Amino acid sequence: MNIQSTRYDHPDAVALEDAVQAEYAVRYDDEGDVTPLDAGMFVPPRGLYLLAYDPEGRPMATGGWRTQDKNDEGYSDGDAELKRMYVIPEARGLGLARRILAALESDARTAGRTRMVLETGIAQPEAIALYTSSGYDPCPKFGHYRDHPSSRCFAKPLT
Repeated sequence: MNIQSTRYDHPDAVALEDAVQAEYAVRYDDEGDVTPLDAGMFVPPRGLYLLAYDPEGRPMATGGWRTQDKNDEGYSDGDAELKRMYVIPEARGLGLARRILAALESDARTAGRTRMVLETGIAQPEAIALYTSSGYDPCPKFGHYRDHPSSRCFAKPLT
C-alpha cells in the first residue's frame, strides 16, 4: 500500500468521505458526522491528511489530524485531533488503519503537538479496539459531540 499526503478536498478524499458518512448514517441511524471541517484544517504544519492506495491506485483508507488548542469545546493547548479514520470494507484487517494512525501521530509530534485526541462512538467497536490497543485512554469529552451519550473520547500523549 502506498500512503501519501493529500488535501482533504482531493476527489479521492471526497469519495472516501462520502463512504464514511454513509457508514456513520447506518451505524448511528442518523445523518452522519456533521462536525464542521474544511480542507485548510489539514494543511501542514497545522494538520495532515493521508490517503492509502492499493497497487492499482484505488483509494483504500484515509485519516487526518488537525491542530486544536484550549477552547470552549473542551480541547487543551497542544492537542492534535484525529479525524476521518476510515478503511473501505474490503481492505479491513490489512493493518492500514494502524499504519495511518502511526504516521499521523508521528507527524503531529514533529509539528509540536503534545497529545492526540479523538472522538468516536459506541457503534464503532472496532475503532475503539484499535485506539485502546494503540495506547489511547478514555478522556473527558470534547468537540462537537461532547454532549451525545453515544460519544466516546480518547487521548494519547505524544511526548
